[in-house]
Amino acid sequence: MAYFDAASSAPLHPVARQALLASLDEGWADPSRLYREGRRARMLLDAAREAAAGAVGCRPDELVFTSSGTRAVHAGVAGALAGRRRSGRHLIVSAVEHSSVLHSADAFEADGGSVTRVPVARSGAVSVESYGSALRDDTALACLQSANHEVGTMQPVAEVAEVCRTAGVPLLVDAAQSLGWGPVEGDWSLLTASAHKWGGPSGVGLLVVRKGVRFAVQGPVDERESGRAAGFENLPAIVAAAASLRAVRAEADREAVRLRELTERIRARVSELVPDVEVVGDPERRLPGIVTFSCLYVDGETLLHELDREGFSVSSGSSCTSSTLTPSHVLKAMGVLSEGNVRVSLPPGTAEADVERFLSVLPGAVAGVREKLGAPTPVTEVRAAELLVDALGKRCPIPVIELAKVIGDVPVGGTVRVLSDDEAARLDIPAWCEMRGQEYVGEEPAEKGMAYLVRRLA
Repeated sequence: MAYFDAASSAPLHPVARQALLASLDEGWADPSRLYREGRRARMLLDAAREAAAGAVGCRPDELVFTSSGTRAVHAGVAGALAGRRRSGRHLIVSAVEHSSVLHSADAFEADGGSVTRVPVARSGAVSVESYGSALRDDTALACLQSANHEVGTMQPVAEVAEVCRTAGVPLLVDAAQSLGWGPVEGDWSLLTASAHKWGGPSGVGLLVVRKGVRFAVQGPVDERESGRAAGFENLPAIVAAAASLRAVRAEADREAVRLRELTERIRARVSELVPDVEVVGDPERRLPGIVTFSCLYVDGETLLHELDREGFSVSSGSSCTSSTLTPSHVLKAMGVLSEGNVRVSLPPGTAEADVERFLSVLPGAVAGVREKLGAPTPVTEVRAAELLVDALGKRCPIPVIELAKVIGDVPVGGTVRVLSDDEAARLDIPAWCEMRGQEYVGEEPAEKGMAYLVRRLA
C-alpha cells in the first residue's frame, strides 16, 4: 500500500519511535517535582523545548507544548485577541486558512468581534496588498498560514509580517504544514504547529508567543507551560516530537529536492494521461510533496475508493467526500473545480516506483469512474438559441456532465441554462467554463434551486 496522504498525517518517523519508547521509561514522572525522577523528567522536557525552539527560531521560554495543533491555534488566537482588546476587536484571516483558524474567527465574530476574510488568487495565494488594505485602526490580530494544507501553495508570510509590523499588528502564523521543511521567515509574532504533520506522534502541538506580544490566557490557568497550556505534559510524546522535528530537518534539503521532482512529474503527466483535468495550486511557490488536481465528470469519493483498491491512500477536497455535501472552502475560495479532486501528498522516503505505478493506474481509475457514472439523459427543452437542462435533485458531478453533453447542441453565442439545487454547482459550473473556454454569464434564483447561465463561445 502506497501512503500518499502525508499532509493529513505523516507516518511516525523512526527517530520519534525510538525517542518515544526510551522516554516512556525515563520521562514518566512529574517534571515539576524536585526528587530524582522529577528532575530527570524536567531535564527531558527542557531539552525537548530547546530543540523545538532551535528548529522554530525562537527563544525556549517563548515556546510551550499543547495537546494538539488545533489547541495551539485556538489558544493563540484567543490569547492574542484578549491581550490586545484595548487596541480593538478586529481580526484578519485568509479565506484558505485551516479550519481551526476559521473556527476561531467564527467564535470571535459570534462574541461581537469583526472579521475580515482576505480572498486569494486562483493559485491559492494571498497578496501582500490585500492584507495591507484589510488593516484598520482597530485591528487586534492578523493570521496567515505559511503554506496551504490542501494545495501546497506557500504564502508571502515575511512580506505580510512586515506590513503588519509597520502597522503595529501582531501576525499569527499557522506553520503546521511547513515547519518540518524549514523555519518560517519573517518578523512574525505568534506561531503554531502540530507534531503529527512532520512525523512526530499525534497529541503534541507548539505555540510560540514572541516576547513583547500582548497575550492574555483565556480560561482556567494552571502552573504548567507558562500557564498557556493547562494539564500534565505528555512528556514521552513531547520528547518524540522534538526529536523527530530535528531529524526531519536534517534530511529536509535533500528530501525536498527528490520530492519536488516526483510531484513535478505528477503535475506534468496527469494532464497528459487524463483528459479534462485541472492541476491546482501555485506551480512554483509550493511545498515539496503536495500536488492537487481535479477531474471533470468524476465523483471524488468513488475515485478515492478506486485508488484505494489499487493500493493508494490519497485524500480529496471534493464535496462528495464530505458529510455536508459542500465543497472544500479552499477550492471554493480559489474558484477552481472541486469535483473529482485528488490531493497527493508524498511522505519523505516515497519510492519513485510507487509514483510511476500511481501514474499508470490513475487513467484507468478515472475512466472507470466516468463510465460507472454514465451520462444521464438530461431533460431538455429548446428555447430558440437557449437550452434548458434540468439537473434538480442530482448531485456532483452530474450537473456539469449534463452541461458538457448539451453545450454543442446550441449555436455559438447560444446559451445553456442549468437548473441545480446542489451547492457545488455554484463553484463547478464556472470552473468548467474556465477550463473549456466557454462564458459563465451568472446565476439567478429559480423556482427550485438556482439557474446557472452558460454562453457557448467555442
